[in-house]
Amino acid sequence: MDEPLERWAARREKRLRPVGEKKAVTLGAGHQRAAHVDPDAPRLILEWDGYAWQPVTTVEDYAAALRLLNPPPPAPPSQPVRPGSPLAPGTGRHRRT
Repeated sequence: MDEPLERWAARREKRLRPVGEKKAVTLGAGHQRAAHVDPDAPRLILEWDGYAWQPVTTVEDYAAALRLLNPPPPAPPSQPVRPGSPLAPGTGRHRRT
């Protein structure tokens, strides 16, 4: 039974690695070991271009690689505090002066 090309392509896309995905590999001797074994070793950051892993940059250690691969989420936009709201500055009865 033949599968429609659109369905096959959609199933294949779910299986494939997304373009732009990054990973870090340990540089130096024993680079096949787990990342936590030598946390002070430099790391090479690679990016998937859809066909192969391409080198992007190097970082000094495991912690720097984690910061590059998992940046903190952006801070939510700050909302101005309305006068009279419970979070507004003031000297209400419950506040110490």
